[in-house]
Amino acid sequence: MLKAVICAINSKFVHSCLAPWYLKAMVDELCPDVYCKIIEGTINEREEKILERILESDADVVAFSAYIWNIKLVLSLAKAIKKKRSVKILLGGPEVSYNAKAVLEANPFVDYIISGEGEIPFAKLCAGVNASEIEGLCYRSNAEIVVNEPYIMIGDPPSPYTDEYLETLNGRIAYLETSRGCPYHCAFCLSGRCGGVRFFDIERSKKDILILARSGTKTVKLIDRTFNADKKRAKELFEFIINSYGKEIPQNVCFHFEIEGDILDDEIISVLASAPVGLFQMEIGLQSFNEKTLHAIDRKTNMSKLCENVKRLLAPQNIHIHIDLIAGLPYEDLNSLENSFNSAIALRPHMLQLGFLKLLYGAKLREETSESNFDYSSEPPYEVKSTKWLSCDDMEKFHIIEDFFDRFYNSRRFPSLNEYVLNLTENPFNLYTGLAFFVKNNEKSRTLDELSSLVYEYLCALDGTDKNIVRDLMATDRLSTNKMGALPEFLKIHSPKLKEYLNELEKNPKTKRKQGIKRAITLLASEKSFIYVDYDIQNPVTGKYEIFKRHNFT
Repeated sequence: MLKAVICAINSKFVHSCLAPWYLKAMVDELCPDVYCKIIEGTINEREEKILERILESDADVVAFSAYIWNIKLVLSLAKAIKKKRSVKILLGGPEVSYNAKAVLEANPFVDYIISGEGEIPFAKLCAGVNASEIEGLCYRSNAEIVVNEPYIMIGDPPSPYTDEYLETLNGRIAYLETSRGCPYHCAFCLSGRCGGVRFFDIERSKKDILILARSGTKTVKLIDRTFNADKKRAKELFEFIINSYGKEIPQNVCFHFEIEGDILDDEIISVLASAPVGLFQMEIGLQSFNEKTLHAIDRKTNMSKLCENVKRLLAPQNIHIHIDLIAGLPYEDLNSLENSFNSAIALRPHMLQLGFLKLLYGAKLREETSESNFDYSSEPPYEVKSTKWLSCDDMEKFHIIEDFFDRFYNSRRFPSLNEYVLNLTENPFNLYTGLAFFVKNNEKSRTLDELSSLVYEYLCALDGTDKNIVRDLMATDRLSTNKMGALPEFLKIHSPKLKEYLNELEKNPKTKRKQGIKRAITLLASEKSFIYVDYDIQNPVTGKYEIFKRHNFT
């Protein structure tokens, strides 16, 4: 009996790669005489430990799913395996699908590469089919390397959601695919190279939704590249999840989708507005507000419609909205990035991800690097270091801004203070840039308290800010987003009155603290009031605990 091992190297323990389970499901279906096993690891794990588990399996074939975050470790493991065992090494996945010849030339210990979708090619290889007869398989034939076009599967693959998968999932993030491919062909992305979008049977998708929702996970992340490409289908699945929530779908399970914002219609927006708070997260790609940039990367986006729809999705405050921008795209200089940032932050998303262009193998932009003077890393993740429009210093500046923005805005630790900051200026990019460099130049450690102290110092020194308001907003944010209930010393207001107020709250049946629930309290400096928070129910969209304000009793 042939023994095949599929190794999944995840970026974090909480992640669970779906690709190996698709491969195993197809092998189990088509090759009953083949023993197929999945071994998982993470890039943070010692290589020797993963190698030991693979070698213990005594496999005839060892396959790896290769991505930009794990390719170095995958190749190192493959080389080590080949030194110790006479096995066949196979790689698949986006990191090797479009550069198979180069990988095979540089790594003689790799025997096969599957380009494209791997279920059928892998099962055929395990079944003993001749390499020349397997679609998408790249291999050596004597002194030559044979490269085949990426394979695209016809029909739905078998479900990967077996009892074994669910047991292995063990509460981690669960990934769900209800379609493959993408109707768009963005020049920085690979999804549009998969032959257009193909939708799985919708009843199967509903079944899989329920299976994963009841698996013990807290997050089901749909990996469809454009979930709402078929509006009618998307609406039906959104309604199915909403109607099943609290019944077949346990409460506190969240579903994450990638959607195209400008094609949302009134019906879907109305359906989404009816969703329970925290049930859905939406990730909406903006990339840039520069029309010339969007044209250069083959994105045909109605930006005014997209912005209007984002605002409509945000209005009920029941869905976490994540949007993104990418630095390093064609025609995007610092002024353009500034305009894009200011336009994006004006929407007030819950998260604005500031990313950096990566020139992936197979992406159109990688093949056109000379036109944009891209200078990028030759090592994964192939991040752009400079362009015709952005110097290395410009990109480094944006990295500093991105790091600070993640900690100050995207962390959701300072929501009230961010709103105050955004209302101080007509150019948020400049204000956040000033904050970012002040923190970088003065920070001795990366603790939350030191970040808070430096932000407080910077804002209090700005013209037009009220020191007491800045203090009160920061104290409110710190208490409402951190259930430890503690303030750093510079935010504390010491007063014997606080104990009296706590006692008064306890005497009132309406404000009496629930048993076992922690409470925090502080005075406000800008008015004769105090606030308190009970760490009972956290809003799943904003991450905040409810703040209650009371006027001083005396």
